[in-house]
Amino acid sequence: MAREQVRKTYKLFVGGAFPRSESGRSYPVSDADGQFLANAAAASRKDVRDAVVAARAGWQRWSAATPYNRGQVLYRVAEVMEGRRDQFVAEVARSEGVTRRQAAAVVDAAVDRWVWYAGWTDKLAAVHGNANPVAGPFFTFSVPEPTGVVGVVAPGESSLLGLVSVLAPVLATGCSAVVLASETRPLPAITQAEVLATSDVPAGAANILTGSVSELAPWLASHADVNGLDLTGVTDPDLATSLEQAAAQTLTRVIRPDPHEDFSAVPAPARMVAVLETKTVWHPVGT
Repeated sequence: MAREQVRKTYKLFVGGAFPRSESGRSYPVSDADGQFLANAAAASRKDVRDAVVAARAGWQRWSAATPYNRGQVLYRVAEVMEGRRDQFVAEVARSEGVTRRQAAAVVDAAVDRWVWYAGWTDKLAAVHGNANPVAGPFFTFSVPEPTGVVGVVAPGESSLLGLVSVLAPVLATGCSAVVLASETRPLPAITQAEVLATSDVPAGAANILTGSVSELAPWLASHADVNGLDLTGVTDPDLATSLEQAAAQTLTRVIRPDPHEDFSAVPAPARMVAVLETKTVWHPVGT
């Protein structure tokens, strides 16, 4: 008797768990040729709110970890991804319509991207902090600190490398993230979530939702407990403008989308700096 294949159900990633959408909705995901791949959960407004609550709780633990420890955890993410390389290659190839060789190059770049940001975690304070010259009997220095919960709209076309390129810098700084994955190519994002769940990343530090970006992004942008908003994956100028306006109501910092961004290029620390705040300390000089 032939064995019946166990079909995978792609769920949300919220608070370290994999719940279905509270709405019970799902939507079909097809490959680049239009062939059915799987059903993915279609997140709702309630799921966005739950993810932000989880991200705030996760931020408490993640931001309290030492930068060196955060680097170790992000390196562990790269290690686990390397062990699941074949699965990522297959999903990227089918999702993006590229050859296995091209997909393998994308996966390798994504793994290397995690390693790159892991190496930056304990160097940010040295590069972007400083002692300030003052005239008086005291000294002052400035240090970077994570801003808090960051909402991220991941790129729609680059299902894995683009996702890692916007998620890794948020986690490297000690912020927590609520990510809206690629709407049409969400499967590599959920597999990435499975890696995060088994890589010592605290529950809630990273949360990944699938579904309609145009439906979910406004709720994320207007949420009062979101401190930063990365609109990299928003391709509609009108939607981007409305999201910026919604974010302005709560003074949320915004990273605007760059339609010409090349995710295969060597990254820069700018994405990390964008989600950092600077704390300046004044201290009297003792006698």
